[in-house]
Amino acid sequence: MKLTIDNLDGNGARDYTLAVDKTRAPRVLRRNRRASELRLSLVADDPDFVVPGDGARIMLGRLNGVDVFTGYLSAAPTFEYLGWNERGPVYRYNLVALSDESLLDRKTLPDRHPFIARSAGEALRQLTEDLLPGVMDTTGIADLDRVSWYSCDRQRRWSEHAAELATRARACYHVLGHKVFFNSLGTTTHTLSETDTSFSSGTLKLQGKHVQGNDVILTGRSEPQAYVKDYFVGDGWMTRFYLSQPPFGASSRTLMDEEYKGSTLATTRWSVTDPVGATRVSTGALQVAGGTGVDGQTLVSFVEKIELGGALFLQHGDVKFDAQSSGVLGGLYAGTITASQCLAGFRVLPGGSNSNIQALINGALTGPVISTQSLHHYVLSTRLYSSEVYRKRQIFHSSAHPAGAGRGGQDVAATTRVVLEIRDMDPANPGSLAAPSTVLYDGVVANAPALCTYALVNSTNLHCSIAFTRLLRLANVEVRSARPGEAYRTRLVGSRSDGAECRVTGDPAVQFFPQSLPIEGEEIVVRYRGSGESLTRVKDAASVAAEKSGFDDGVRGALCEALVPPPYTSVDCENAALALLDDTARCGWSGEYETWSDFLPGNAVDILPGDGLQVTAPSRGANFQAYVREVEIEILDLAGEHSRYTIRFADEAADSLSFKLDSTGSAGDLDVDAVERTQLGTGFLSDLTDAQVTAITSTTVSIDAGTNLGPGWVIEVRTSDFGWGIENDRNLLGRFGSRTFTVPRLGPAQTYFLRQHDASSPAKYSRFSSALHIDKPL
Repeated sequence: MKLTIDNLDGNGARDYTLAVDKTRAPRVLRRNRRASELRLSLVADDPDFVVPGDGARIMLGRLNGVDVFTGYLSAAPTFEYLGWNERGPVYRYNLVALSDESLLDRKTLPDRHPFIARSAGEALRQLTEDLLPGVMDTTGIADLDRVSWYSCDRQRRWSEHAAELATRARACYHVLGHKVFFNSLGTTTHTLSETDTSFSSGTLKLQGKHVQGNDVILTGRSEPQAYVKDYFVGDGWMTRFYLSQPPFGASSRTLMDEEYKGSTLATTRWSVTDPVGATRVSTGALQVAGGTGVDGQTLVSFVEKIELGGALFLQHGDVKFDAQSSGVLGGLYAGTITASQCLAGFRVLPGGSNSNIQALINGALTGPVISTQSLHHYVLSTRLYSSEVYRKRQIFHSSAHPAGAGRGGQDVAATTRVVLEIRDMDPANPGSLAAPSTVLYDGVVANAPALCTYALVNSTNLHCSIAFTRLLRLANVEVRSARPGEAYRTRLVGSRSDGAECRVTGDPAVQFFPQSLPIEGEEIVVRYRGSGESLTRVKDAASVAAEKSGFDDGVRGALCEALVPPPYTSVDCENAALALLDDTARCGWSGEYETWSDFLPGNAVDILPGDGLQVTAPSRGANFQAYVREVEIEILDLAGEHSRYTIRFADEAADSLSFKLDSTGSAGDLDVDAVERTQLGTGFLSDLTDAQVTAITSTTVSIDAGTNLGPGWVIEVRTSDFGWGIENDRNLLGRFGSRTFTVPRLGPAQTYFLRQHDASSPAKYSRFSSALHIDKPL
């Protein structure tokens, strides 16, 4: 083998092979989803010996050119005094190096929006290029499964992100020779069989592990639960209306804030298609001057998809038109970026000597037309209110559901309210800066797509400047009101400076600004989701029966919180629990095998963490598929290239590679009934998401459940959100077999909780309640 070290002093790599201390064999430690480590010692062999410095590039490879380790010294060598010879003092220099990802770990990730619906490999490839463009070879990164949402925490190192993405995709990674490899576990598989002629029985250590869990309680993140509608009435002076529950996602946060500083668009935010050079950044604004004249050819689009979940506020910017224009600004596209595929956007068309702006919904123009005026500024904004917060299920893996065949990943159906608004600001009229926005469109898009492409600019022939662009996650609260004799309209939630009419406070309450105060008799409906802990309990009856013996009922309980991948909903928790039970409900194996490099299992040239290992040892009752977790290489004969390999391995039942779990962090109410795994997914009826109050008197409330009932189905109404079941009547107001019904009103403020159930035994219920709260004078 050959050892070279480049001290990065301009003299290139030096050969240090003869300086390797022969009394201390070099050791390479390869660890799954972690940097590899090389430890060795050098002894000066000539007067020109150069002591390697911190950060020096080190390469250890075979004479045939195959690298065993490449990386960088993680610290300056430690000096160990050995004595004195005719040349002077003699030292041993102890070196520790980490593999090539240490070069990436020294960098700080740029600020970027979370990855949305990107494959794990695509995300890792992008993070690598963000840190060291063109330095690392990323052709060894496979795409693998898509990750619904992944935040690039700048406080974490590249290797930490690589490890988490590998966990989410059930993959392994390593970096060698400045090339990043990212593949499914077991892409390369070796056979370790006691029938092989080179098998060493004495160095194989196996340990069987009992069933870890066949009755699993698994918790995830806080999730949106009850579908809440609060009903109020204005009296002409009240500004604050208190909500019946704390809303899920009650706080607002900025996801992206672009001020167009510098001279180019940041590639971590924007993708530009501009054949004729019509776009540029200048004087703190995005300047657009023309286009090809063809729809969809001159584009400035956001690099990530937009998930149409919860409440979103897209401020497309302060737009000033320089000439007659044509194109689409602030468009959301379900398919290709063309006007006909635009779910929602602002269509700009020539109008006289200036331009006209109109709402573009599902490819069609609708609503009022705003004619632009010279020197005026126009702030264009889109608000989205989805009936569901999360539009993509998480994907979970196990040995039975590897990369490409994970559990979950489906879209979540939802309706989305779209509000397009525009503020016309005249620099010559200071009062226009505080004027409310004009709503161009306020309507519901049924079966809205889960993801859209956001194109800020789709220029056929636009001539304008855009001063800023922001993407905000609003408080997940939709406020609508109707004055006597008028239809309901959406009240804009946010800051007063953005033209909003009200805000959500931490009480929680909706507070209207003075200029938007509800008049006497104005009906107000506030719609949002309640919150609670996502969790599930799933049992594997077959495993319980197999483990049952004597006084032991066979149950092996497990209580854990899933950290990676994170379950955002109870449905995610169910998929995660099923994936866990694929492996924890059976006995597992782990072990260690020691052999020489000449006799690696299956005549392999080398072995890496993440490789599959088919272990067949009939004399020990072992026949299982494991994965290599760690490889330790002790190079005992540097010249002859003979090394001793210690291979540590385990199967998924002994140690999961698909999850990062916390068995100590679960808290809260965990009183939940176990569901047999074969019945999971069939235990709930649909939620009454569209239930609403239709009439209120001093003694009664009329309710429309929002959906027709199935045969034998019943709507159950209670005064509190617990006690569901046909055997419990303590908080029951009634059971109704029709879509519309009337319940008694017992006071000025009251909440009705609704779920539907069927006629089966035991009855199936909705997963979450619909909560209808009224707060009106009698």
